[in-house]
Amino acid sequence: MKISYHGHSVVKIMTGGKTILIDPFIDGNKLCDLNSSKEKPDMILLTHAHNDHVGDTVDIAKENDCTVVAPVELANYLGTFGFETIGMNLGGAKEFDFGTVKYTKAFHSSSYTTEDGDVIYGGMPAGILFKAEGKTIYHAGDTDLFGDMELIGKRNDIDVAFLPIGDFFTMGPEDAAYAAELLKAKIVVPIHYNTFPPIKQDPEKFKELVKGSEVKVMKAGDQFEI
Repeated sequence: MKISYHGHSVVKIMTGGKTILIDPFIDGNKLCDLNSSKEKPDMILLTHAHNDHVGDTVDIAKENDCTVVAPVELANYLGTFGFETIGMNLGGAKEFDFGTVKYTKAFHSSSYTTEDGDVIYGGMPAGILFKAEGKTIYHAGDTDLFGDMELIGKRNDIDVAFLPIGDFFTMGPEDAAYAAELLKAKIVVPIHYNTFPPIKQDPEKFKELVKGSEVKVMKAGDQFEI
């Protein structure tokens, strides 16, 4: 399984001959190295409805006729654009031909703002547990620190955890480091920082705070295998 990071919260997973994109905020993301018109995913997974996470989902899904999996209210809205969506909810899991996707809780908000300024309710924000090839990846989405991360860690042998560290909109470095302790992930990757001025952080300082897990500070385009 190959995993790559592409700025903000954009993660790409390649497994079983499939390519999965999580939260593809590409165009307008100064930290992203991707070109949305060149991405050819088999599936898009969304954690919540905010525009900096839904990103280029509509255009990519239309161009590639790929399925979008999202919290149910967001999936229902995106389905009006004419591509296949699968709406899931917290605690729910679904097995696909490449592996399993399960939604977990996240403490945040969730709405999508259209070009006309209309605000669309996006349902509950979520994290994602992605399981394939005997490995488990946890993408926390946008979230505060919460105690049930310990439960997620106890019930799942997490190989890689993507955790927001930006503060202001999500947990900051100190809380994210404590989240890493609760989750007991083998590898932790900081995300959702430095995209906008309010979330400017030094990931190396976060790395110093984390105990018991390997921290990979990834630049856009960096990739590793598990």
